[in-house]
Amino acid sequence: FHDPFCGGGALPLEAQRLGLEAWASDLNPVAVLITKAMIEIPPMFAGRPPVGPLPEGECEQIPVGGWTGARGLADDIRRYGAWMRTEAEKRIGHLYPKVEVTEEMALERPDLEPYVGRELTVIAWLWARTVKSPNPAFADVDVPLVSNFMLSTKAGKQAYVQPVIEDGGYRFVVRVGAPDSPEVVQRGSKSGGSHSAFVCLMSGAPMPFEYLRAEARDGRMGSRLMAIVAEGDRGRVYLSPTEQIEAVAGEAKPEWKPEVEISHWPGRTNVVEYGLKQFGDLFTDRQLVALTTFSDLVQEARERVKPDAAAAGMPDDGRGLSDGGAGATAYGESVACYLALAVDRLAMTGNSLVRWNGVGEKAQHCFGRQSLPMVWDFAEPNFLGNATGSLDAAVFYSSDPLNWMNPIVGGAVSQLDAAQLTASSRRVISTDPPYYDNIAYADLSDFFYTWLRRSLQPIFPDLFSTLATPKSQELVASPYRHDGREHAEAFFLNGMTAAMKRLAGEAVDGLPITIYYAFKQSESDGGDGVASTGWETFLAAVIRAGFEIAGTWPMRTEMRTRQVARNANALASSVVLVCRPRAEQAGIATRRDFLQTLKTELPDALRHLQRGNIAPVDLAQSAIGPGMSIYTRYAKVLDADGSQLSVHDALALINQTLDEVLAEQEGEFDADTRWAVAWFDQFGFAEGDFGVAETLSKAKNTSVRGMDDAGIVESGRGKVRLLKPEELPEGWDPVRDHRLAVWEATHYLVRALDQGELAAARLARRLGGVADAARDLAYRLYVICERKKRPQEALAYNALVQSWPEIQRLASESVGALTQDQLEV
Repeated sequence: FHDPFCGGGALPLEAQRLGLEAWASDLNPVAVLITKAMIEIPPMFAGRPPVGPLPEGECEQIPVGGWTGARGLADDIRRYGAWMRTEAEKRIGHLYPKVEVTEEMALERPDLEPYVGRELTVIAWLWARTVKSPNPAFADVDVPLVSNFMLSTKAGKQAYVQPVIEDGGYRFVVRVGAPDSPEVVQRGSKSGGSHSAFVCLMSGAPMPFEYLRAEARDGRMGSRLMAIVAEGDRGRVYLSPTEQIEAVAGEAKPEWKPEVEISHWPGRTNVVEYGLKQFGDLFTDRQLVALTTFSDLVQEARERVKPDAAAAGMPDDGRGLSDGGAGATAYGESVACYLALAVDRLAMTGNSLVRWNGVGEKAQHCFGRQSLPMVWDFAEPNFLGNATGSLDAAVFYSSDPLNWMNPIVGGAVSQLDAAQLTASSRRVISTDPPYYDNIAYADLSDFFYTWLRRSLQPIFPDLFSTLATPKSQELVASPYRHDGREHAEAFFLNGMTAAMKRLAGEAVDGLPITIYYAFKQSESDGGDGVASTGWETFLAAVIRAGFEIAGTWPMRTEMRTRQVARNANALASSVVLVCRPRAEQAGIATRRDFLQTLKTELPDALRHLQRGNIAPVDLAQSAIGPGMSIYTRYAKVLDADGSQLSVHDALALINQTLDEVLAEQEGEFDADTRWAVAWFDQFGFAEGDFGVAETLSKAKNTSVRGMDDAGIVESGRGKVRLLKPEELPEGWDPVRDHRLAVWEATHYLVRALDQGELAAARLARRLGGVADAARDLAYRLYVICERKKRPQEALAYNALVQSWPEIQRLASESVGALTQDQLEV
């Protein structure tokens, strides 16, 4: 198996789990290192017990089943990670003091009484960025920029920061309980208007973004401790800041920091506009001291592992990982790799772009999205604690996945440009290439690369030979890199074509090449349907490389809980393009031939996708496959003027045909449903004139009065509107409904699904065969909602289809309990 765009190594890992020898490559050194940790290192030391000394106070515990797979390696990472923490405490422990709860604190906060005289472990320090007040009367005051004063929003455990103005300045005080003015607390010092970002705490003067940028560029942006989060007996304890605790942070004097420049990626790295121009600027001085200490300890741990491994009987050939070694020296380097990844995770959860999550009461790492946006009030986790953001947590996340890896074959990964692939023997090729202009991973990878290079350059001198990750060859259409969008698109097209041609040259007879693509169509082309520059350019590269798209399959690869998908109409699946080299004898077709074949073949292909329960949000994306399969079976498709039909126009025709097919499916529904769909297309759930509704009902062979009696609409005072799912009558039983419409069934199912899949399954049982028609209607309604920009309604229909397999399963478990009459219905 070979993946030439391996990224984080997911595809090679799954191939290895299936028993295939996994080969992978990527241009990005961070991706290469992660994939090494996934597929290359674990097989080398599979089945070996750990060699490191147990942390103090622990007894040897052999896991059930023994040290199978990579369990021994995982435990050694944990053991040497514990040693790193102990050593770090000796060197920098003074920068991470506990906080003492005094009687004075308890006088203001009775809830602190149980903690008086105790020293509590700090979980995080919460800071607010500051700038000088724009009001001349307070020109010497560093006023805070706070997006939210709430610390905890949990019911019964609310806590917030209250700024107290006094003596020409201010101080922060932590209060518990619900705030008197929730809106003010939740808005922080943000401006309520549209012309400024924040307001001055002292004077109320507006502070627009331009002012904040100027203050930052002139070196007048600072920070001030706003609150302390400590570990209590039954959860978090929030404390007011003290001068002593704040002063400790100022004692840190870093001797090194990453000096790689942050690429100014408009809309993604706006931190640059606020003076944070190098990656080292993203960290506080205390974080820099700690991270460099941990980085140094990675190499020290490596030197400890080698003799421990030799003493445990592991042979040593003196060769490291870069030299193909597999003995004690290579083992020490392997443990160091995972510890370096743990330090990288610390950097991700310990920087000045980390938010405090008031719901989960924890620090939220800086990469919720693939960007580096400015954060005004930030959380600084305690690296030497044991909560989120600590070294213990980072080591756990770097080692624990190895407990579940039991590789039965080897793997290898190398740093390589996909366009420079060398010829290989028989390989199954499957890959997930870059998505046009979605994400310039190299720019963001530098955040991690700088720390990895410091920790691991002695182990991988070639992989970390440059100061930053390679960018000029990265296949991303970035206008800011390539002098505008036109040049960026040409760069992507030419580079992807070259890479695809190399893949075509690697193709083995009988083995198709599969390409994952989760890039959603999103751009309107002016009335002929929807097309996407990303898809156009990518497909053009595939076609120019000589491939025919033999088929497509949607695969569920995206997490519903990922931040970008929450409450969003986000793509839920990747589309897998199944490609084969185009036949040399491929013919030429006209636009008319192409369109006619589309109308003949696409309906069956779409029904096949619907039977496979493809989510409505993915239907248009998945339809590209069958459509482009027709387009690419020809050497050329000629337009009416004799020119070649572009990929853009082909995509527009595919989407146009998709809409027609879905519209034709309406003919299979009952009259009431056909009327409701047409009305919904025009008005949604809003009111419309009775006369318009009555005219439309005659065309659909139904009547408004009949639909009102059936409980589909509400009419009166010359107006008509469809009932929303939550407004439908209670106690409805489809078995007794003598005017059962598919529209009703769909919306009762939507309402039932709000109570869970079991409730929807019970209703589906009573609907019998109508239930499948209700699901089919959900596809049509989703497309209407997406076109009319009704995202919340669209999500409801999408959810019904996505839950359908489970609804069917639950419904079938008790189908035997239905009567014959119910089954017939």
